[in-house]
Amino acid sequence: MAGRDPGGATEGEEHEAVARRLAPRFAARAADHDRDGSFPVDDFADLRAARLFGLMVPARLGGAGASFARYARVAYELARGNGATALVFNMHASVTGAFNAVDEEVAETLGVPDEALEARDGFLAGAARGEFYGVAMSERGAGSRLSQLSTAYTPVPGGYHIKGAKTFCSGAGHADAYLVAARSVEDQSVVSQFLVPGDASGLTVEPAWDSLGMRATSSHDLHLDVTVPASALLGGVEGLALAVAALMPHWMVASYAAVYVGVAQAAVDAAVEHARARRLDALPAVRSRIGRADAAVCAARMAVFEAARRVDEAPGDPETNRWVWRAKLLAGTTAADVAASMLEAAGTSASRRGHPLERLYRDARCGSLQPATSDVCADYLGVAALGGDPNRDGSAPRW
Repeated sequence: MAGRDPGGATEGEEHEAVARRLAPRFAARAADHDRDGSFPVDDFADLRAARLFGLMVPARLGGAGASFARYARVAYELARGNGATALVFNMHASVTGAFNAVDEEVAETLGVPDEALEARDGFLAGAARGEFYGVAMSERGAGSRLSQLSTAYTPVPGGYHIKGAKTFCSGAGHADAYLVAARSVEDQSVVSQFLVPGDASGLTVEPAWDSLGMRATSSHDLHLDVTVPASALLGGVEGLALAVAALMPHWMVASYAAVYVGVAQAAVDAAVEHARARRLDALPAVRSRIGRADAAVCAARMAVFEAARRVDEAPGDPETNRWVWRAKLLAGTTAADVAASMLEAAGTSASRRGHPLERLYRDARCGSLQPATSDVCADYLGVAALGGDPNRDGSAPRW
């Protein structure tokens, strides 16, 4: 049972309160980072000082030992300040959360050796000390589908050599290490993941990120021609990447959802402030748009939190996984629709560069494009509703 601090909040609620306090700081910096496409270094200093990099790390290793549901609530609050900061934080939480989820039962099922668990504990302890990790999975032409990757690795004495290129790597150039997905040269059906240090020889960052929205994520390209020790292999066993994706789709799908629901709520908040300042709140049409947006965001938020609750209670269960995909679909479509409606309600003045609603509109539009895209989510749910196997039925592999 969670303890209580002297103020009466549970430990989990305390993390939400910290995120809620940080959000206004992030919001105050967001416009400059969006305009310049610069990484929010100060936001990440705040996250480190608040020990939130250890949110998903077990208490025995110095972390908070938070559940997936707690992560979702923290990410939602952070995104109300700056969606870009919350999105990069999500990548870190995805790595640490997936590592932490490999308990003894899962380890035995996957055949993870003891030395790999020791290496995992070292990575998690590093996060609790303030290190943050990025994800290098997507590639040009393949997206996030693990089965289509071209980045390759070869066993070498004492470790592995990895060569290839990644795109959309949030936090590129700032992360302490990156979780890199690569295909075996010896067996093309084998896809593995490695934690590659950010200062590894042969790892370079190409500043290629100049996007419509989420401009402050520094999601640049990574080029890899690196050699890593055997301990860098996730799970200590080759070929676990696809198995982990099947066991923990919430970290590859629904973790984004909390971020985009937070962005949607921020759009409503910005519209309310704008309407009051411009005295637009006297117009029934404006009030109606805000009311509909309020209901839509509330429904999406409840779906995300319900999915997160189910992940904690029955991870990997087919019905849990359907909620995971529902959460991502609803978050992406709701964010885009709500932000567009709020911008229209606010009027032309809110479309100027530098206005919070203009930035939030662009950030929100990225939610449906973030993997898994809304079309992929809807197809998964459609196959399931029709009685098929959404992981196997269809014209293309999910991962």
